[in-house]
Amino acid sequence: MQIINIHEAKTQFSRLIDAVSQGEEIIIAKAGKPAARLVPIQAQKPVLRFGVLKGKIKIAKDFDAPLPEEVLAAFEGS
Repeated sequence: MQIINIHEAKTQFSRLIDAVSQGEEIIIAKAGKPAARLVPIQAQKPVLRFGVLKGKIKIAKDFDAPLPEEVLAAFEGS
């Protein structure tokens, strides 16, 4: 963790962003007292919503029935 004053942070902002993107944490101080903290953004996980497609998808009653021989032959390259 680095502690950097505001003037230095303004002049080296790009370098600080590169350091933060590598996982480093940087404290920006004003008059020697910590004022702000630069930290990497954590990727947010998508929210799973169960049941969103309820009633929108229809599954045929014979969806797991064996395929016809000509379809199986096409998949097997015969």
